[in-house]
Amino acid sequence: MSRSDPSARRTITAPLLAAILTVALLAAACSGDEPAAPAPTAPPPPAATPVSATDQAAIDALGVDGRCDELDAARCLLPFPSFRFTTPDPTTPTGVRVELPEGQLTNVGGAALQVEPWRSLDGFSPGTPMLTLLGDVDLVASGAPPIGDLARSLDPDSATVVLDLTTGERIPHWAELDARAPAGSRLLILRAAVPLPEAHRIGVAVRGLVDATGRPVEPNVAFRAYRDALTTSTPAVEERRSQMEELFAGLSIAGVDRAGLQQAWSFPVASADALAGRMLHIRDDAFDRLGDAAPSYTVDFVGGSDLPPGIGRRVVGRFDVPLYLTGDGSTGSTFQLGPDGLPVTSGATYPARFTCQIPSEALDGGDPAEPVVYGHGLLGSATEANGTSVAAVAVANDDVYCATDWIGMSEQDFPTAVEILGDISQFPKLADRVQQGILNTLFLARLLARPDGFAADPAFQTATGAAVFRTGEVYYDGNSQGGIIGAAATAVAQDWTKATLGVPGMNYSLLLNRSTDFDLYFSFLRQAYPDPIDQQLIFGVLQMLWDRAEGNGYAQHTTTNPYPDTPAKQVLLHVGFGDFQVPQVAAEIQARALGARLRAPALAPGRHPDAVPFAGLEPVTAWPTTDSVLVYWDSGTLAPPESNTTTRSSPAYAAACASVPPERRDDDVVCGDSHEDPRRAPESMRQKELFFRPDGRIEDTCGGQPCRAAKAATYGF
Repeated sequence: MSRSDPSARRTITAPLLAAILTVALLAAACSGDEPAAPAPTAPPPPAATPVSATDQAAIDALGVDGRCDELDAARCLLPFPSFRFTTPDPTTPTGVRVELPEGQLTNVGGAALQVEPWRSLDGFSPGTPMLTLLGDVDLVASGAPPIGDLARSLDPDSATVVLDLTTGERIPHWAELDARAPAGSRLLILRAAVPLPEAHRIGVAVRGLVDATGRPVEPNVAFRAYRDALTTSTPAVEERRSQMEELFAGLSIAGVDRAGLQQAWSFPVASADALAGRMLHIRDDAFDRLGDAAPSYTVDFVGGSDLPPGIGRRVVGRFDVPLYLTGDGSTGSTFQLGPDGLPVTSGATYPARFTCQIPSEALDGGDPAEPVVYGHGLLGSATEANGTSVAAVAVANDDVYCATDWIGMSEQDFPTAVEILGDISQFPKLADRVQQGILNTLFLARLLARPDGFAADPAFQTATGAAVFRTGEVYYDGNSQGGIIGAAATAVAQDWTKATLGVPGMNYSLLLNRSTDFDLYFSFLRQAYPDPIDQQLIFGVLQMLWDRAEGNGYAQHTTTNPYPDTPAKQVLLHVGFGDFQVPQVAAEIQARALGARLRAPALAPGRHPDAVPFAGLEPVTAWPTTDSVLVYWDSGTLAPPESNTTTRSSPAYAAACASVPPERRDDDVVCGDSHEDPRRAPESMRQKELFFRPDGRIEDTCGGQPCRAAKAATYGF
């Protein structure tokens, strides 16, 4: 087995899933020393009965040929994701390979999705939205589990069920309708509150849903044929019947009777090898080529004027990284793939740029500073590390902050991002280049870790020739996109074990609809793909490749069960309450995935919008701690809406902020976005200082009270 092969560790349950499930199971558990009951078995299926002529005609009208999924006639790709969109492949960990049907998700120019890149996957995203169209159902009247009460999804009679068919465990989730779509096009979206375990089979079931008049939703005719054991003359239906029977059996064992189902389907989750194999391969190949040495680099500029207060020197330059992209690796390039489907290098290198800020204190010859790799925000650049907010942290904590571009999602990639939104077949240009960008970041960390790296250069030394920072252990600090892509980089990093992810989250398919950052980009997507059902399908389809470039595809191997030759990490999550750009729900899912504990009291009583807040997040019991921790920072921002919409588009925002002049809303305590606030709070900086030390631990720096931040503008940096 190669070092890059994570398949030996692929059977992974989501951290804290067991903790959530335990709460539900304990309520029904029997006390005493009674012998364990025998394992439940599924009842036999109903006796097979020939389908009626009317129903057979209706099935024939669907044109069932095994290419599209017949369980939802609204779109070929519904329900999504589905085993229907796979083909057997005994060489993969899941036993299948993804085979999306040709001719789908066509843009206004007539270009359909080119499915070849998706064939490299052996399952669907561990954070996939689960989609089906059942009409304009009334989720409240149906008793479907809402975002604010995840435990309801584990109730025996929950209207929606997400079941791990591999283990038999129910998975906490919530149900929502696409609030952005008009009546008649509102997909039912189920979202898991934890990552779906890699290489497991997942079953989805829906029952008891009613519309606004209280009428039950009618199941699809093809689904009824499976559910009620109605035999057909349609080969594709009969070929799938055994798989559907396996689903019904698994649901029955979990207490879900097939007779009342309105919809049900199953799908495989991608394996660790499919998700992280390419990234681990280029990491291992690149560092094998590097050997026992620091990467080569060039210093282009050493500056000592026009610097932020407290910064004594800025160093700018380039460093060389083995290139696995086509051409010169510029925006729009994709991986060069070898016969085994893994990226290969032509032998060329990519000249990644870097910029570092050195505090004056570090130049004065005192104790060496700590080296920190910084991750910048959405479609930004390494120069974000030169800003006053990063400088304030560097100065306060005596840290040397260095950054490189997240190529693939940096400012130079904006034209490519717009191109992708017009033709989603181009998405590998983003996913592949981001992975090269992660590799670049790992090489930057190596330059800080090695004594023959930056520390050996006069640009990083005091007047007496001493290095301005310690070598050996490096730390990571990223904000926004730096907390999203930075989570993936942290999972595969070999030179840092401690990371702070500022205003973070994971799973772009979840956060895009809820992020004000996407408003501009959504306008481009709507122009090319005006159908709201297609838009939600696009998020699910793109997430399958996006997993290779963000934390959603790596979270199950970050703090526990690390990849081969990779240390486990301790992660500090700094979350802005009510964040407009990276919704806090995405951060809470990330915290559960990482097994992070909650810094409590997290918020003032009643501040969190959930009826049952912080589900699955156990509080820290003793400080300091070596656990990973989620810390909420509250600067007064309005609570987020429950729907898949942005705060600024919500009725609550309109009611609270209509009287505030538009030019003052950004700085208003209630109406202003909290996204920039946590990183500026002195207690936040202090927490990083205590953490980013060789013997550092995560401390409570908020004095036992909810952590608070002021609005960014009040800090003056």
